[in-house]
Amino acid sequence: MHRIAVIAGDGVGKEVVPEGIKVLEATGVELAFEPFPWGCEFYQRTGRMMPEDALETLQAFDAIYLGACGWPTVPDHVSLWGLLLPIRKSFEQYVNLRPVRCLPGIAGPLANRGPADVDMLFIRENTEGEYSGTGGRVHVGHAAELAVEVPVFTKRAIERCARFAFERARERRKRLVSVTKSNASRYAYVLWDEVVAELGAVEFPDVKVERVHVDAMAARMVMRPDSIDVVVASNLFADILTDLGAAIQGSLGLAASANLNPEREHPSLFEPVHGSAPDIAGRGRANPIGAVWSGALLLRHLEEELAAARIEAAIDRVTTEGEFLTGELGGRASTSEVGDAIAREVRRDQFSRGAC
Repeated sequence: MHRIAVIAGDGVGKEVVPEGIKVLEATGVELAFEPFPWGCEFYQRTGRMMPEDALETLQAFDAIYLGACGWPTVPDHVSLWGLLLPIRKSFEQYVNLRPVRCLPGIAGPLANRGPADVDMLFIRENTEGEYSGTGGRVHVGHAAELAVEVPVFTKRAIERCARFAFERARERRKRLVSVTKSNASRYAYVLWDEVVAELGAVEFPDVKVERVHVDAMAARMVMRPDSIDVVVASNLFADILTDLGAAIQGSLGLAASANLNPEREHPSLFEPVHGSAPDIAGRGRANPIGAVWSGALLLRHLEEELAAARIEAAIDRVTTEGEFLTGELGGRASTSEVGDAIAREVRRDQFSRGAC
């Protein structure tokens, strides 16, 4: 039995998480879900995004399943630094893994590009860089007010994230792109380049490594997505590039992610990355595929590989058939109808395998 902490959070998170749970339960894997009502509504009642002992509570679980974090009534930096970032940092979830893959039947914005052309895996350093939180403000309220935000890069953090990326590249097509901006950032990203180059030469000589500047990488993702396999990048660069990746897929609602503590000393967190989407929240229009796909990543981390593969295959069959798609993908199905369709496919696959 795997114990899963559920934080539906805010906005459409409350709509897509139940669909993800529905699909996870359809796999037959023994999962025990425990919900926690944390997020912006909790903040407005208590002045905190989660209780003081939240991290201690979450440590007892095998994984965390999150819907969305943020709402217009709470400043974004308050909601993010009050819930998601403390979990990532305290639990050493130093790998943020985001698959960028065109799904069959979904027409993305790139002409003549489909599943055979777009299959990337992004590895984002998840605890340092531009999200380190190092800095401050002085002369607050005066004309000379000053804000300083300092990105922090350590050799240890770069190396452990890059090693994970090299390992994934070795499992796939043995190609890794390291994204930096070392022509402009003479210290932080030069260190990044040096660490990745040394690690590749010493431990992964069979993996081809390219160093690409982030602006060139954005163009390459659009112009030559078929040339990209595994990508490793800093917190900020990978955050931005994976949203571009979601657009290439056809919808931010398709974007799945895993915040991993590879050593499993702490629980890992799994979430779609579409945000709380206040403009459509409560209307049954949110695309649950990103949440469902994140559930598959959760199962894979728990070493339930067969069940994870069944969910991903079920997603592909639903998008291929095309009857149950949400509005931004050209369909008319509701959030729950898409979840129901994927769950049916998962159960059907289970029955077929059992009958063989």
